[in-house]
Amino acid sequence: MREEEIEKLRGVVRDCVSKHLYSSAIFFADKVAAFTKDPADIYMQAQALFLGRHFRRAFHLLNASQIVLRDLRFRYLAAKCLEELKEWDQCLLMLGDAKVDEQGNVFDTKDCNVMYLDKDGEDREINISSAICFLRGKAHEASDNRAQARLWYKAAVKADPLCYEALERLIENHLLTCEEEASLLSSLQISPEDGWLLSFYSCLIKKYDKENVVEAKFRELEKESCISDPSDPSVVRTLEANTDLLACKAEYYHQCGEYQKCFELTSVLLEKDPFHLKSTLVHLAAATELGHSNELYLMACNLVKDYPQKALSWFAVGCYYYCIKKYDQSRRYFSKATSLDGTFPPAWIGYGNAYAAKDEGDQAMSAYRTAARLFPGCHLPTLYIGMEYMRTHSFKLAEQFFMQAKAICPSDPLVYNELGVVAYHMKEYNKAVWWFEKTLSHIPSPLSELWEPTVVNLAHAYRKLKMYHEAISYYEKALTLTTRSVSTYAGLAYAYHLQDNFSAAITYYHKALWLQPDDQFCTEMLSLALVDECRSGVDSKTEFR
Repeated sequence: MREEEIEKLRGVVRDCVSKHLYSSAIFFADKVAAFTKDPADIYMQAQALFLGRHFRRAFHLLNASQIVLRDLRFRYLAAKCLEELKEWDQCLLMLGDAKVDEQGNVFDTKDCNVMYLDKDGEDREINISSAICFLRGKAHEASDNRAQARLWYKAAVKADPLCYEALERLIENHLLTCEEEASLLSSLQISPEDGWLLSFYSCLIKKYDKENVVEAKFRELEKESCISDPSDPSVVRTLEANTDLLACKAEYYHQCGEYQKCFELTSVLLEKDPFHLKSTLVHLAAATELGHSNELYLMACNLVKDYPQKALSWFAVGCYYYCIKKYDQSRRYFSKATSLDGTFPPAWIGYGNAYAAKDEGDQAMSAYRTAARLFPGCHLPTLYIGMEYMRTHSFKLAEQFFMQAKAICPSDPLVYNELGVVAYHMKEYNKAVWWFEKTLSHIPSPLSELWEPTVVNLAHAYRKLKMYHEAISYYEKALTLTTRSVSTYAGLAYAYHLQDNFSAAITYYHKALWLQPDDQFCTEMLSLALVDECRSGVDSKTEFR
C-alpha cells in the first residue's frame, strides 16, 4: 500500500477518535500498524484500544513491543492501562524506579537514556514527566500511601504548572497546610504570559488571608482580559463571569462566615451551570448553615437521581437530615458517602458532627481522628477534636489540639477564638483577652452576627480582669451585632452592677429577663440590684441630712 493511502487511513483513525467511534478507530488502527510496523502506529493502535476500554489488550500490545521501556509515551500508556485495571503495584513497576524529595524534586537514576518520540499534535503539551509523576501519585494514594502521593503530586505540579489535576488533588484532598500551599505556588516556574494562571491558582488554595489580600486576588483575575478578535480590539473577553472563579469566591464567603452572601452567589452559579459540583458542595454547606431544609431536600433528590455513585449525593442527603436535626439518619448517609469515597473530607467532618450533636463524643472523636489522618492539610478535624475535649472539660488536651490546628492553618479566626475560650476556662484571663483580640484582628470587617459570641467572650474576660470600662464597651459593641442575646444583656448588667451603677444594671437585667423570663442568674441579680439601689438611696439621704 502506498504511503499516501496509509496516511489517509491514519486520518480516518484520528477522525474516528474525535467522533468517539472507537471500534472503527481500533479496526483501522490495527490495519495501519500491520502495514507499517511503525512504533508511532502501534502507539496509535494502543491509544484506540485504551479509548475503547480494551485495557488488557492495549497493555499486551504495548508490553509486547520492544520499545515500551525506552519510549516514555509507551510506558505511560501501559501504566494508564494498569491504572484502569486497578493493578497499582504493577503500575508503579511499569513507571520505573524514581525518588522524590520533600520539595517535589525527582531523582530518576535509570531513565537517563529514555527517549520521547514527539507526537504530532498540539502547539502546547503537558510535560510527559509531569503526567508520569501525577500517575505515580494516584497509584500511591490508591495504595493508601498518602505521604508519597503528596510528594509525587507536588513533583507533577513543579514539573509542569499546567498539570492542574495534580494541584487539584493536593487542594481537594487537603494534603498540604496553608504555608505549604503558598510555598508550592511561589516555587512554580510560570512564564509571564501565564501570570493569570498563578493568580487563579492562588485563589484555589485556602483563603484565610486578610480580607484585602483575598479581594485583591479576585479583582486582579476579574480584570484579566484578552482581545478575542484582533481586527476589532473593542471585543474583549474577561474571566469576570467564569464559573470556577465565582465558585472560588463563594468558597471564600463561606470561610468568612458570610453564609447568605455565599448562598446567593452559588444559587446564581447553579442556575447557570446546574452540574458544577464544586459550586454544589459550597451551596450545600451554606444551605445547611442557614437552615434551608427545603433547598437541601431538593438538591439531595436531584443529586441522588443524577449521580447515585458519587459521595457528594449522599452527603447532600446527610446534610438535609442534619439540618432537620435527625442526626441518626444523617449519620447513616454521611457514612455511606465515606464508603463510596474515603477521600471526601466533608463527609468525614459531617459524620463526626452528627455524633457530636448527640453528645456521642467517642464516636465523634474516632471520625475526626480518621479525617485528621487522611487530610493532614485540613485543620478542621483537629479543631473539632479540641472542641470535644473542651466539652468534657479536658482543657489542657483541648489546648494542645487547638495549637495543632493553628500550626496547620495559622490564619483561621475560629482557632484563636477556641484558644481564648480554653484560656478563659483555665482562668488565664490575660491570655484569653489576647486570643480574643487576635481573633477579631483576623475577621473581615465589618463584623457579622456570627462573631458576636467572640465579642461577648472578650467582654467577659475584661470583666474578670476588673477592667469594667473595656468590658462595657465590648458588650455594647456586641449589642450592635444582635439585640437578642441574653448573655450580652446579663454580662452588661453585671458589669454595671460591679461598678455600683445600679440603675443601669437594673435596666439591663430587665432586658435580659424580657428575652428569657426564667433566667435564674438575672432573676437573683435583679433582686440584689434593687436592694443595693434602695440601700444606696437610703445612704445618700442619711449623708444629706
